[in-house]
Amino acid sequence: MKKFSLDVRDIPKELILILNMLKNDDGYTQDYLREEHKNIDWKMFLDLTLHHRVYPLLASKLKNIDTSLIPQFVTQTVYGYYKRNIFKMLQLSGEMEQLAKLFNANDIKTIFLKGPLLGNEIYGDVSLRTCGDLDILIPIEDLDSVHRILENQGFIKDDYILSILGDWKWRHHHVTYYQKSKNIKVEIHWRLNPGPGKEPGFLELWERKRKSVSVNSPIYLLGREDLFLFLVSHGARHGWSRLRWLIDIERMIEQEMDWQKVYSFTKKHNNFHVVGQSIILSSALLNADVTKELLRYTSDQSKSLAQGAIFYMENMVNLHDDLVPKYISIYHGRHLYSLMSRQQKFLYKLSYLYPYHVDSLTVPLPKKLHFLYFILRPFLCLWRKAIKQELSLEEPK
Repeated sequence: MKKFSLDVRDIPKELILILNMLKNDDGYTQDYLREEHKNIDWKMFLDLTLHHRVYPLLASKLKNIDTSLIPQFVTQTVYGYYKRNIFKMLQLSGEMEQLAKLFNANDIKTIFLKGPLLGNEIYGDVSLRTCGDLDILIPIEDLDSVHRILENQGFIKDDYILSILGDWKWRHHHVTYYQKSKNIKVEIHWRLNPGPGKEPGFLELWERKRKSVSVNSPIYLLGREDLFLFLVSHGARHGWSRLRWLIDIERMIEQEMDWQKVYSFTKKHNNFHVVGQSIILSSALLNADVTKELLRYTSDQSKSLAQGAIFYMENMVNLHDDLVPKYISIYHGRHLYSLMSRQQKFLYKLSYLYPYHVDSLTVPLPKKLHFLYFILRPFLCLWRKAIKQELSLEEPK
């Protein structure tokens, strides 16, 4: 089976150690530790374990390693993270079943995208994967009904989306709700990914859905091939900045999959290079076997994209921080663009002609005249750019 390699020289030693542990080769891990354990920053090791959300898998790995090579506080801390995750997954599982019952009672079709279901689906144990929220896909026409249901359950909507002329329907893909007393976040999706871009519609995904066998209530998840491609697009969009997302892919590659279906769906949505990126990263970092079926997705472009994702592991990037460093923001924007197919790039550039909410702030108009922003937008962009340049010139040197 083919193995791919990437340039990982600038990845911290602590993350290399974590990767070695995740490869299921205890002997190689201990050899690496004997050589490098004096150079390991164990605080950094714990920070990376937490950042990449891999502590459930590492908790059992650490027990198989010579205790003289790893400080006791490290093993205890990782196991403490794992125990807390067990309770969190049980809490989210209970909330998931309750919401599923409410939506079913109101005849709302729902597909749970991630959450606790993935633990059972991919790892065979809900406690072996972490998640911080529940992601639920619904038909867009049911958004108002879902909003009322969640409000009645004490959830508060985070109104962070600023929209004009209905652009939220295709520029965005989910809205977030919080339940403060339970410390639970729910993301309600009407698309799998932010637009613009081509993706399967809800009814198509609903036809291929599966019923979870790990819970009592009827809870539905994506078809296995749809789930794989969703996890690929989600991980790629976030630069694979958490190893947890890549481990999902590696595990699914090793399990039963209808690769002919994957090929058909990938061809339809023209994202071979992104699937190839995930396969190469899984091979290079986690020793996933790349069979002949998987080789068709790998190319020079997908290898270049995989190498580009190493940046996120060199820098411990958290894209959900309120203030993402400028150099990371710039790199991420370029990386996102490189992931797009030609069609997506065309639609992305075309979308700039569609008004943004900022246009209504630049020149406020009555709602019935918002259509004029289609004509005004090029001039408003030039105006904002000129003001920005003027302000930069006025800044003290």
